[in-house]
Amino acid sequence: MINIAISNKKLILALALCTIGFSACRKNKVIPETPVVTPSPGSNTKQTPTTDRMALTNDSLFLYAQQIYLWNDKLPTYDVFDPRTYNKLPFQLDNFNSELFNITTYSGFETVPGSSSPKYAFITDENNSNGAQSSVPNRQENVDLKDIGFDMGFLSFQGYGDSKNYKLYVKGVYPNSPADGLKLTRGTQITNIGGRAIGTNFDSEVGVINQVLNGATTSTTFSGIRADGTVFTNEPLSVKKYTSSPVFTSKVIDQGGKKIGYLAYARFSGLTTPGTNNPSDTRIDPVFSSFATSNVSDLVIDLRYNGGGSVETAQYLMNLIAPAGTTGVMFSESYNSTMKSGKASILVNQPLTDAAGKIQYSSSGKMYTLNDVDWTDAGNVYSFAKKGSLNGVKNVVFLVSDNTASASELVINSLKPVMQSVKLVGKTTYGKPVGFFPVILDKHYFVYLPSFESKNRNGQGGYYTGIVPDYLDTGGSDLFDDSRYDFGDPRESYLNKALSILAPVAATLGSRISSNGLAGSATPVKIIKENYSNRNIGAAGMIETRYHLKK
Repeated sequence: MINIAISNKKLILALALCTIGFSACRKNKVIPETPVVTPSPGSNTKQTPTTDRMALTNDSLFLYAQQIYLWNDKLPTYDVFDPRTYNKLPFQLDNFNSELFNITTYSGFETVPGSSSPKYAFITDENNSNGAQSSVPNRQENVDLKDIGFDMGFLSFQGYGDSKNYKLYVKGVYPNSPADGLKLTRGTQITNIGGRAIGTNFDSEVGVINQVLNGATTSTTFSGIRADGTVFTNEPLSVKKYTSSPVFTSKVIDQGGKKIGYLAYARFSGLTTPGTNNPSDTRIDPVFSSFATSNVSDLVIDLRYNGGGSVETAQYLMNLIAPAGTTGVMFSESYNSTMKSGKASILVNQPLTDAAGKIQYSSSGKMYTLNDVDWTDAGNVYSFAKKGSLNGVKNVVFLVSDNTASASELVINSLKPVMQSVKLVGKTTYGKPVGFFPVILDKHYFVYLPSFESKNRNGQGGYYTGIVPDYLDTGGSDLFDDSRYDFGDPRESYLNKALSILAPVAATLGSRISSNGLAGSATPVKIIKENYSNRNIGAAGMIETRYHLKK
């Protein structure tokens, strides 16, 4: 229960976690209409009175950015930007996406060559979370931060060979999904989809694969070979709603006299029991209890497909990993000068809600808003508070890729100063040291504008171009994301490398490949370029939903 009584003590409020996917925030929340805050006289001439709802939302999007965007000092005036001109496209969300993109071009950090979407900021329409009201491809995950999925359950696929002769493997399957019910896993080879043979003409077959991943195909059949060697033929799968888990796989691996704990973690979902007093999570707690019982001394944390999520969950995971007695600063969040000085007055229009979405009031009846939050540097420092019974971990190896983003990078950066050794294996990470909180416009548009930058206890951050691994996947056959093996299989390339770091007696990748007859050490595995339209792998973000009230 959250105490909202007026007090001189600093209170931490857990805001409702507005996720980045299916039914992100339930429609039964009491959310007042968001009025537009009129700038001071003389600051513009084009923001004239209007009852046009779209024009007002155009205004709000820009005016919020002027006050809460991390790089707000680079934005032009209202008149120069002229937000109401973003009204020419047939769908409202397309217009707002276009406006948002042009806002972010001023930052110097959000422009991605060849992309018409910002690297970090985004906006969703929660009246239609599947994006049907927009022609812009949906950037959301099909499994959201409440672990609700609405798909067949495939993370993605990977082809090996050449375009005329290749094998297609499943990269991952979400727990409790339809594909999981069929006992398909990472390492499953797909040979046929809907009666169409897969493996002889990639250019013509990629469309069939894409239709499965992007939801265009809602029901079809699959044939192939599971990771355990069993064959399946014309098994039907359909798009269904399901409740998943962020844990792909966990296990304890015996290697060179060491007990090494392995965790493949899909996303930083909201904790099953959030809050500041005694948070817990029914998915991740048993994993670390098992590690402790097995006397695990080292960890491999597989975040190669983890695009981020809840900062609270990221902090919880770090407290499970950290050695016993770890105290002091874990990380800090720093906002722009407008917010730090308490001048982001537009936030008075955003009510403060609890984890159930209920608006919060003081004992005198005053409605709390985000304008009552302490945005100073001192008010946004988070510290270690050891959780669980796994106390002796000294070394952690993270498996990463360019899909490893936000909260995942926060975990890596924040643990480096307190562990004996933190190493990375894989590809350079996404590069997102910034986070946000949701701003609601017109009751159903959820805007995520980067508003703070995170740094670890040593003041280290700023990894906008990504974190470069200690052992870098350069595209050769010695180290690559090997979808031919399930999560946790020591023969898989990234995990094999991690084990060789933690316990040097591990077999080399070359001998592993050669002994299995998959390819000789002198015959590189050719990975087909992934021309896949996949919504499941993406950067969810670093979402902060806990706030300190002003003293």
